[in-house]
Amino acid sequence: MLRLGRREFGAHEPVIMAIVNRTPDSFYDQGATFRDEPALERVEQAVAEGAAIIDIGGVKAGPGAEVSAEEEARRTVGFVAEVRRRHPDVVISVDTWRHEVGEAVCEAGADLLNDAWGGVDPKLAEVAARYGAGLVCTHAGGVEPRTRPHRAAYEDVMADVLRVTVGLAERAVALGVPRESVLIDPGHDFGKNTRHSLEATRRLDEMVATGWPVLVSLSNKDFVGETLDRPVKERLLGTLATTAVSAWLGAQVYRVHEVAETKQVLDMVASIAGHRPPAVARRGLA
Repeated sequence: MLRLGRREFGAHEPVIMAIVNRTPDSFYDQGATFRDEPALERVEQAVAEGAAIIDIGGVKAGPGAEVSAEEEARRTVGFVAEVRRRHPDVVISVDTWRHEVGEAVCEAGADLLNDAWGGVDPKLAEVAARYGAGLVCTHAGGVEPRTRPHRAAYEDVMADVLRVTVGLAERAVALGVPRESVLIDPGHDFGKNTRHSLEATRRLDEMVATGWPVLVSLSNKDFVGETLDRPVKERLLGTLATTAVSAWLGAQVYRVHEVAETKQVLDMVASIAGHRPPAVARRGLA
């Protein structure tokens, strides 16, 4: 059972996490949801299309202008409070590696801290424990936040992913984070080249076998673009193919830009796997 905020999700229940970037320079939408009004519209649309989690980020993942903790909090805290007011049952996640920001957004109503940089600030897990919030434990290859990998090398990339993510998850629980609210993430593109991310996807069932719920953040990433030689705006099909494979191998949570398309893929895979009945089943029965 995965428990986040007021929501509980069964073992075979796929969960969509919709991305809402509060940044002026995000790689995908170039700041389309930086202002409050379009960002709130994005939340409304994502919830209507089937997202159970809204993931709010105040700092671009890649290199760019310096963003202080104070500025990151300014971009996210008030927005978290407004989303909480409008959507009391939605799970609110905040994509941050800083404990100061984690503290402020938890005070404002966040349910989940999405630590995409692999525990670079060890105090973030302490914040999650103090507030009873969930935590995403990610493999980032030990790189500094907002830096790109350079000649990343692993003897066995999945062995390293398992060592890091399970270690972070066990530490979080030891600190007091609820066990049912901890997820692990292989960290596609983070501290990895394209071949590493493809191998991590291919071996995702090894993460699932640990018993920790697995979150994947695949949406329009560079490993998809390089694999198919497609620019950012032409990566949806590759993303959805990777989503289908990840679902078949047992991942549970999907951090995405395109909610409606992802939901159809996840529903179809769940039905093939026998976890979900068809929405309509008339063929051959008339």
